Amino acid sequence: MRIGELAKRAGTTTRALRFYEAQGLLAAQRAANGYREYDEADLRVVAEIRALQAAGFSLADTRPFVACLRAGNAAGDACADSVEAYRRKLAEVEACLAQLTDLRTDLTRKLAAALARDPHPTCTVEETP
Repeated sequence: MRIGELAKRAGTTTRALRFYEAQGLLAAQRAANGYREYDEADLRVVAEIRALQAAGFSLADTRPFVACLRAGNAAGDACADSVEAYRRKLAEVEACLAQLTDLRTDLTRKLAAALARDPHPTCTVEETP
């Protein structure tokens, strides 16, 4: 299939596909006329990249999954490097959650302290344009 058909079937743009190719994540065959040609395996790679990006992975983080698919595995996460990428991403998410939990605790404490001072209901700050 040509680049336009792959883009349509994968739900992306030809520009994104060219970018994936430039980053070494997608490899098109070239027809005699120079057109890019793709197959079903390429569609699977693009679907994997898009799904991982939707889950918060950077394009660089998708590399082990793409390599796993290119190695002939049925799933991009069938390889040890992909599992390690999941572990790194999960640790990153857990760190963000811990930071947000600390922020929530701090804001809750500040709100409780402000309410304990019994703020005057007519004391408001006017916004300047």
